[in-house]
Amino acid sequence: MKLKRILSGVISAFLCIGMVAGCSGNDNSKSSTTKKAEAAPAASSGKTIKVGIINNDPNESGYRTANDNDLKAAFSKENGYEPTFAYGKTNDEQIAAAQKMIQDEVDYLLLSAADTAGWDTVLKDAQKAGIKVILFDRTIDADASLYEASIVSDMAKEGQTAVDWLVAQGLSEYNIIHIQGQMGTAAQKGRSGALDTTAKEKGWNIVSQQTAEWNAEKAQQIVQAAIDSGTKFNVIYAENDDMAKGAVAALDKANISHGVGKDVIVMGFDCNKWALTELLNKNWNYDGQCNPFQSSYIKDIITKLENGQKIEPKTIIMDEKGFDAATITQEDVDKYGI
Repeated sequence: MKLKRILSGVISAFLCIGMVAGCSGNDNSKSSTTKKAEAAPAASSGKTIKVGIINNDPNESGYRTANDNDLKAAFSKENGYEPTFAYGKTNDEQIAAAQKMIQDEVDYLLLSAADTAGWDTVLKDAQKAGIKVILFDRTIDADASLYEASIVSDMAKEGQTAVDWLVAQGLSEYNIIHIQGQMGTAAQKGRSGALDTTAKEKGWNIVSQQTAEWNAEKAQQIVQAAIDSGTKFNVIYAENDDMAKGAVAALDKANISHGVGKDVIVMGFDCNKWALTELLNKNWNYDGQCNPFQSSYIKDIITKLENGQKIEPKTIIMDEKGFDAATITQEDVDKYGI
């Protein structure tokens, strides 16, 4: 696939040797190329960089909407790119989109995988076609030789930071409703794994553990079912803000108090601005950050690859923290809220 481009470039170069005046309209002069590079990282041929971006559903959560908007703003035609966006909630949907992008001969394939497994064939096909793969947001189970770089959140660390905070609360007993995200995703595995391990070590009681697939309404139903059955609980560990919001809706409906000094501790992830405001107002207790703004890192990597530079380190971990309702400030909300 890439051979066509190479041959085309060679033919054009030979034609230009004998027909300099005729090639001046191709915008390949040193001055025009330099100008284009200042605006955006142009391809080595002087052409627009074709980027295929595969992401999860932008309506999945506030985090995903912010992530999608960040990528769209960065990889625009105005910035020197020819972007193609595709979305999928499952690997099957995303893999079909990736194979189409490979056939369309994109220069770079940017991937936030729905599931960590099952990507080897796609990555090998891309590599054979000369397409460079960059992972963002989520890790996958694949050999590092199959992609150029990975700009991701450390989901296991996010989970451990949250669980360490929960340990530090020193409750006399821990009866936890655990609301999981979409099963098999890196975020779900990391955030679930930390809680499962600590709960087993400390003898905590996970009274309910179900997936709400990042959805507020499903989370509300899970908590409502626990309330209706008379299940005793004092912690809600929701793996994103939207699910925590749904859980709180069920608590409010049942007149169960929640937040700082109240009956139920509420924990979420992603740091939506409205969620951090809930912490500031003491209605929630904890929110774990998941940084959606990865485009600047990706653009820097593409620039280096276009210039023939080696990417080191190959994996970039986003800097993230957890927020406690007891210490959060308005400045935190304004600075870190998405």
